[in-house]
Amino acid sequence: MKNEVKIHEVSSSSLKGRREFLKLSGMAVAGTGLFLAGCSYDEKTELNGSFNNTAKMGNNGHFPGVKNGIFDLGGNDFGVLTYAYALEQLEADFYTKVVNASGFSSTFNDIEKEVLTDLYHHEVIHREFFKTALTSGLPNPKHQLLPDLSFAYGNLNFNNRDQVLATAKALEDTGVAAYNGAGRLLSNPDYLLLAGKIVSVEARHASAIRSLINPNSADFAGDDVIDMTTGLDVSKNPSEVALIAATFITTPFTAKYLP
Repeated sequence: MKNEVKIHEVSSSSLKGRREFLKLSGMAVAGTGLFLAGCSYDEKTELNGSFNNTAKMGNNGHFPGVKNGIFDLGGNDFGVLTYAYALEQLEADFYTKVVNASGFSSTFNDIEKEVLTDLYHHEVIHREFFKTALTSGLPNPKHQLLPDLSFAYGNLNFNNRDQVLATAKALEDTGVAAYNGAGRLLSNPDYLLLAGKIVSVEARHASAIRSLINPNSADFAGDDVIDMTTGLDVSKNPSEVALIAATFITTPFTAKYLP
């Protein structure tokens, strides 16, 4: 008996609104990143004065960089942004592998492919946004910018629909919890605003993935990631998220100055 690829039907209407939001959100963040990339250093300094203000204050000496032979994410605002950059590198790498897998076209139906491709573009945009912002803001980016990380996914079969979507769900839920937990660590309101914009997109990602896993249900609302005490989305400290991310990130790093 031949193996058959199981295609799950998802109604186009159930994801239409979320896909439109994903596109608009991605364009907004892309525009911000491209705008920063097109500015001169002086213009970036003026637009991102808070980066330089933090630098002038010394950031308590906890800038990102190699410490005792291992890259440390650093502390305070630069540390939080570098932490976010590491997570965006992971998500961008994952979705890059998803859309470039040999069985992508046969494993997923058309709507699923559109959603996963949208998520791929968004995560690449997020990754490049943080890289651009940190390069313009760090006083010595040559030594303080987080390098390109390496990743491994164990026995994950990128041609297996259920495995890919389950991993995507875990990554998106973790990403939302990470931003929720990191927001309180940011002292600069401009950074907090940007983080808020990005976490709203990440939450839409999580919702879209849940709709693919269990179409035409209420699972998109994600009741399982709500803190029943506060009624808010779950939040995690960087130390908690780092342990989860280390499952996939093979490049050694530390986060000594983040809670």
